[in-house]
Amino acid sequence: MTKRDWYRRALVGIEVGPTGAQFGTDRSDAFASRFDGRAIVRASLDIGAEYLVIWAKDGEFAYYDSEIVPKAPGLRERDVLRETVDAARNVGLPVVAYCEMQHPVYLLRDEPRYRMLDVDGRDIPGRVCFNSGYLDHVKPIVDEVASYGIHGFHFDMMDQGFGPPYGCWCHRCRDRYESTYARPMPAGAGWDADWARMLEFRYASSESFERDLTEHVRSVDADLTVAFNHHGAPPFSWETGQRPVQHAHIGDFATGECGVWAFGALHASFGALFAEATKPDGHYQMVMQRNVRMYHDMTLRPVADMLWEAATLLAHGAQVTVVDKTPYDGALDPVAYSRIGEMFAETHRNREHFAGRPIREVGLYYSAKTRDQYGRDDPDKYQQAMLGVHKALVYAHIPVGFILDENVTAERLSAFPVVCLPNVAVLAQREVDLLTAYVEDGGALVTTGVTGLYGPLGEELPEGALADLAGVRLIACLDERDVHVALNGECDAARALSADIPTDWPFLVHGQATAYEMTTATPYGRLYRPHRTSGQRAGDQAYHLPLSPDVPIGPAILVNAVGKGTVATVCASPGVAFAGEYRNVEPRLLIRNLIRLLHPEPEVAIDAPTFVESVVTEDAAARLLRVHLIGCITPPQNTGPGRPHSNRVLPSMMEDTPLYRVRVRLRREFRAVQALGPDTVVTRIAGGVEAVVSGIHEALVFSY
Repeated sequence: MTKRDWYRRALVGIEVGPTGAQFGTDRSDAFASRFDGRAIVRASLDIGAEYLVIWAKDGEFAYYDSEIVPKAPGLRERDVLRETVDAARNVGLPVVAYCEMQHPVYLLRDEPRYRMLDVDGRDIPGRVCFNSGYLDHVKPIVDEVASYGIHGFHFDMMDQGFGPPYGCWCHRCRDRYESTYARPMPAGAGWDADWARMLEFRYASSESFERDLTEHVRSVDADLTVAFNHHGAPPFSWETGQRPVQHAHIGDFATGECGVWAFGALHASFGALFAEATKPDGHYQMVMQRNVRMYHDMTLRPVADMLWEAATLLAHGAQVTVVDKTPYDGALDPVAYSRIGEMFAETHRNREHFAGRPIREVGLYYSAKTRDQYGRDDPDKYQQAMLGVHKALVYAHIPVGFILDENVTAERLSAFPVVCLPNVAVLAQREVDLLTAYVEDGGALVTTGVTGLYGPLGEELPEGALADLAGVRLIACLDERDVHVALNGECDAARALSADIPTDWPFLVHGQATAYEMTTATPYGRLYRPHRTSGQRAGDQAYHLPLSPDVPIGPAILVNAVGKGTVATVCASPGVAFAGEYRNVEPRLLIRNLIRLLHPEPEVAIDAPTFVESVVTEDAAARLLRVHLIGCITPPQNTGPGRPHSNRVLPSMMEDTPLYRVRVRLRREFRAVQALGPDTVVTRIAGGVEAVVSGIHEALVFSY
């Protein structure tokens, strides 16, 4: 293999960089004074890291002898990049250079021509414009760093900002926009056709910059890898200037970030699955951290907590990088490396089992168009639906993957027995045609909330895009979110839908809801509008807490047979409810029951506690089927400031080893089963096994 293939061989690695400069222009001689490349290489080898991402430059300093970027004063005559590459070369450790692209404070301080400007021509502090000629400044930095003999580049912060103001109105952007569209740039975010073009322009600007930068790296050394930190995945939205697919694989592989502090405990699997979907046959790397709260605090997670996250990512097929932000002076924390080493040792012991083709039941359909136009200034309005359905399926041990609107094909849809569209408000005709063919050919389609009810610019439609396919007619999109659903048990299908849910009992499903009536579909259950006080109806009394159910306004679920397949329309938004402030259990059970109604005989059925995530893969050549089980148990937590309307209820760190019972049943015959953990007790039962598991990560390996 060539030097460029380093990432295809590696399972786990580490990224090391100093902290402190990100919070100002501190030029103290103490900052990064003990940031030592030789020590970092030794520590990386000791813990079993298979590659090292070393900081070459951030937004303020270079950590090598640069003629372009100011060098961190604390290094004095030392060159950390040189130390790192020289030490790593002798031991065969691949070295990747980290370079921050956005927010080059050292440059923007004295070079106004590179700054982003708002619609009124004022500087947007800290942001560089990718159309400003900034690439001409970056290229010689690439030349400097590449000359050290590195294996590749990791370019971080490729965003155009994470909040308002949005867009850049510098003269270069204006000229480029007008030459592209033959019309002036819009005067701000208007959510009309002009702003839709502005979104396309922003996406194209980021793509062009990344492609030109990649081409320059290749011209310097064709054997260097290129990776860009990707900000096109949830919870990020259009404001970053990146789409899920368009910007994920401009380099050699996609990257994504985890971290409970920013994304939640379930983002390990969500992020991995999402990155995988950007190019199902591609390579992707997920980044996690050793810190408790965020990258720049000096805390340290327990081994159990880090192992849970790493095992989740690896089981889903990701490569894993652990970020170590050093103390202010750049020294290494020996306890941190001891714990990371313990975690890496466990992953290395099981590395042969982090492989195989995933077996999945449900494809979650994610729409960038809906994110951009329906989500607009409130991305959670759409993305919460995705997060909640993913969460419900993980809890139910129903294997899930993602389907993205940018690269959806008939083949991708057909890979899933069930395809779910959680509040996919905007659907193009091509997507409707693909989904129709999928159902007619035997697929099961689930839609929730406002799926298909909005046009390409986020405008409400008089009828849904999937109305004919679903066998329904639109009555109204409800303004209220505190709707209730009641199920009944009047037939086999109704009883299946209400499994573990009391019948004829309205439960809150907080989120968007739509009233439909049937044309050819069969209705189940009832959707209730909420009560409103006389003062609320008159507009004299505020509303912010959910009220009790009032009267039914239509069915809760409609099921329509089409060709060989089925369409199930859920009139409420159980995904939004289960990811939101009022996350009662019943919306999760409704999602589970509906999937089981549509797909009653999965390839692998898993019965385990909700705190256990399962991942199923198959190695057909070796005739092995693996069921990964990853347990995550944390003690109860208090709310943060701002209760009761605060989402700052961060899960605690996991310190303990889970102990639980699991049952796994297979549709196929198998010869033998083996557990990776020595303490796991496995007993064969009819059609499968029962196991008592003691461990954070376990895998039951079935031979057939």
